[in-house]
Amino acid sequence: MSAEERLPSQRRDRPGVAPEFPHCSPVSIEGASLASSLVRSLALDLDAVLVDTGPLWRDWLEDAARRARVSLDDLPEDRAAAAAVLDERLGDWRPLLERFAADRAPLHFRPRADVGKAVRRLQAAGVHVSVFSDAPRELADLAVQHLGIARRVELVERPAAGDEIVESRAQLLGLE
Repeated sequence: MSAEERLPSQRRDRPGVAPEFPHCSPVSIEGASLASSLVRSLALDLDAVLVDTGPLWRDWLEDAARRARVSLDDLPEDRAAAAAVLDERLGDWRPLLERFAADRAPLHFRPRADVGKAVRRLQAAGVHVSVFSDAPRELADLAVQHLGIARRVELVERPAAGDEIVESRAQLLGLE
C-alpha cells in the first residue's frame, strides 16, 4: 500500500488498522471487548492503580505543621475530611500544598511505561478513562501530570454510576 492509497487515519506501522476501528483491538475485560457496548467507561483509583500519593501528602502535613507551628497529628485519615480541618487550622493551605508537591513530585511520581501504554490502548479503543482519588485536587492533578497521562484521562472526585472500576495495577495491565 503506497502513501497515496493510505487513508489519513491509518497507522503507518500497521496498514489497514486505524484508531477509528476499535473492533480490531484485542483489548478486553473479562471477555468483553472494549469496543463493545459493555465497556465504554473505566474509572481508575489513582492511589491503588497509578501512584500512591500518600507519602507526599504525609510529608506535606509534617512540613506544614512545622512551618505553621500547629499540631496536625489528629487529622482524619480520610483526606476529604482532613481538608475541612485544614481549612480551619491553616486557612488557605491549598497553594502551599501545590507548591510543596510541585517541588517534590519528581521524587514521588515516576511515569510507568506499562501504565501509559495501557491507558493509550484504552483511549484508542474508544473507552472513556477517568481517575478518582480522595487526595486534594491539587495533588491529584500534579500526580496525573507527572505520570504523563493528563491528556488521556479525566480527573473526577468519584466514579460515575456506569463506570467499570479498576482497583489495581494488575487489573489495568490485564486489560490487554
